[in-house]
Amino acid sequence: MPNDDTPQFGRRQFVKATGAVAGAAALGGVASATPGRKPGPKEDEVLVGVSASVADRRATVAQAVPGNAEIVHENDTLGYVSVKFPSTASDRARENFIEAVTKQDGVKYAEKNTTHSTSATPSDPKFDQQYAPQQVGSDQAWDTTFGDSAVTIAIVDTGAQYDHPDLQGNFKSDPGKDFVDNDSDPYPDVPSDEYHGTHVSGCAAAVVDNGTGVAGQGNSSLINGRALDENGSGSTSDIADAVQWAADQGADVINMSLGGGGYTDTMKNAVSYAQNNGSLIICAAGNDGSGSVSYPAAYSECMAISAVDDNENLASFSQYGDSVELCAPGVDVLSTTTETRGSYEKLSGTSMATPVTSGVAGLTLAKWSSLANNELRSHLKNTAEDIGLSSQEQGSGQVDAYAAVTTDPSGDGGGGGGDGDSTSGSVSGTLDGYWDYDDYTWAWEYSDPSQVVVELDGPSDADFDLYINTGTTTNASPSNYDYASTSTDSQESITIDNPDDSTDMQIDVDSYSGSGSYTLTITEYQ
Repeated sequence: MPNDDTPQFGRRQFVKATGAVAGAAALGGVASATPGRKPGPKEDEVLVGVSASVADRRATVAQAVPGNAEIVHENDTLGYVSVKFPSTASDRARENFIEAVTKQDGVKYAEKNTTHSTSATPSDPKFDQQYAPQQVGSDQAWDTTFGDSAVTIAIVDTGAQYDHPDLQGNFKSDPGKDFVDNDSDPYPDVPSDEYHGTHVSGCAAAVVDNGTGVAGQGNSSLINGRALDENGSGSTSDIADAVQWAADQGADVINMSLGGGGYTDTMKNAVSYAQNNGSLIICAAGNDGSGSVSYPAAYSECMAISAVDDNENLASFSQYGDSVELCAPGVDVLSTTTETRGSYEKLSGTSMATPVTSGVAGLTLAKWSSLANNELRSHLKNTAEDIGLSSQEQGSGQVDAYAAVTTDPSGDGGGGGGDGDSTSGSVSGTLDGYWDYDDYTWAWEYSDPSQVVVELDGPSDADFDLYINTGTTTNASPSNYDYASTSTDSQESITIDNPDDSTDMQIDVDSYSGSGSYTLTITEYQ
């Protein structure tokens, strides 16, 4: 659909290019969820992502399902279908199905339903000192605010004992949802074993100033999406469903103290959905000590958090790498646990550093309530404390509650975020069908941008994708891109920290299937 218009936006501009590219046939439609699967890992399942333009997701997938398998679950919002094979089926049977189903028109991906686990390592419980709030300056921030119940932190984890004496004051009256057992009660099934979510909840928001037990980072409201079982393991589909649910509940912050399973399109779509709906997603870097972070922390939509000890040294178990954005205390962190385990205990892991950061994020929003999720993300990095570790170990530094609460986000701050100033532009277009695409370039407003967010808002009955190249003059495309957002609908978002601004950014809006109008918005942060 050629169009050589060049919309102008002050000193910024989009330059429209032309072209046509082959794709899958356009279809249309939605499906409904099917409850009632076995709790915990679901390694016998395959997740199939189907375009929003398909009229009947179930029927499309069913055409390729062999006789020994069955469709057991659907998520309309994230656009995937779960197909379960018998436990006796070979890996080859699932691989054959993946090969067959991805040949169906409208099927965007098929992948195994991988397993994720908690990122905690129990440690010596004899120490009797709580140091995390003091180390990140939450106790100083309390002179300004104890937090605000209007701020919601969602804990996607094991079940949480929401009636714990030191948590019940901050848990909402409707405390959450259980995606493991498919019911409305996220309480632990086996409290003696299922304590991780209770500990994480306390790290973030054990009630402050109530004369009981420990203090979290602030008095944000808590909800719990139980997506991991009593063994601390859970499937991609349960976790993705919980992330989507948390975003739909209006969670300001979503805490994911879990990892494993590698990259999956299903989880990528879930965190993209949450980010697009206003949630800040904070994830554990992982506990195997390696030089790269685990998924979901590695998705660009998520903040990856490494762990340090009470001497502000990187924890021996903490993963690190270029994706780390912040660090926080994660060694021998005293917090709430289930009452059957004694109500309080110390645990170690990036699982603990993550909710400390989430709690600080909530405390920050209590003071600066107008911050959008990307602005909050930048503000936390701008106000982080450099504790002398490398950027791969600490990111922008250790999260600093006092600085985050007392520093006006409209100022320059310090560190590595980008909330000193911002500028944006948008352009509208129309794609006529699966063969159509629009290319744009973005001329940078700032000489050294710290972050750029590119958002696509397209029709609900079509499936448009977004691709970006930086540091090159080559057009982005489905076969040549540095960054991509390819959910099963037309709501796409890409966030790039410290983008390569040596050339104009190359943007491609591509119709996977369907047609309609869209708006492309770019926001650049200094």
